[in-house]
Amino acid sequence: MSVLLQISDPHFGTERPLVVAALLRLIDACAPDLVIVSGDITQRARRQQFAAARAFFDTLGSTPMVVVPGNHDIPLFDPFARLFYPYANHQRAFGAELEPSFESNELLVLGVNTTRAYRHTDGEVSMQQVKRVASRLEKAKTAQLRVVITHQPVAVTRTQDEKNLLRGRDEAVREWARAGADLIVGGHIHLPYVLPLHDSFAGLPRKLWAVQAGTALSHRVRGTIDNSVNVIRYSSDTGARRTTVERWDYAERSERFEQIAVHDLALDGTVQKSAVTSAG
Repeated sequence: MSVLLQISDPHFGTERPLVVAALLRLIDACAPDLVIVSGDITQRARRQQFAAARAFFDTLGSTPMVVVPGNHDIPLFDPFARLFYPYANHQRAFGAELEPSFESNELLVLGVNTTRAYRHTDGEVSMQQVKRVASRLEKAKTAQLRVVITHQPVAVTRTQDEKNLLRGRDEAVREWARAGADLIVGGHIHLPYVLPLHDSFAGLPRKLWAVQAGTALSHRVRGTIDNSVNVIRYSSDTGARRTTVERWDYAERSERFEQIAVHDLALDGTVQKSAVTSAG
């Protein structure tokens, strides 16, 4: 079995110390094989905020990570830096690669940089990126869980969040589904949920799930949902590919992350035509 921990939108610079300590305890308890960080690592892309983030993730030791930037990881108040070297602080902390990947016998995880210096909050995926990811997915091993990371969501649960949808998502979802993707994971709107994309995008040839995480560490929570992360467990030991997505929320009363929900996701098999509707 492989265990993935999805951390999104920690917004270092606005982190809550008690939540930071609680998340470290959860990481120690679940011992992830891979940590996915789906953007907005910092609040304002400042060097000291990236340094704090790097110090936090350094406590994970040798645990591999796949880290993609979010819109908050590009300078907002320094137009020169935003124009000429928008990712300098991110790359100083997490390396030059803005679209990292990870592969093992059970996992294929592909990062996509959906930020753009010319966009403030909106995310965008180009056809070049779509085709690059699809090419990698097509080469996946049969037993692998195939995960694509974007910062902005490809599907939302509320009308007011539609403005935050990833630009280019229709082509990306259809192409990545065709190429064999299982999960598209993201953040950005600080709301955790799991959605069957095969129910909202017409004509997908296989089952594909959107997995969104809340803000892991920041005080910038949404509504009544506290800080939140996802633990994804995957097994192909019996020949059948099985995965669960566990939502873990920080509980103020116990000062710990507690399991709130478990989604048992079907990965293989064809999509029933009657269950498919057109995307909004």
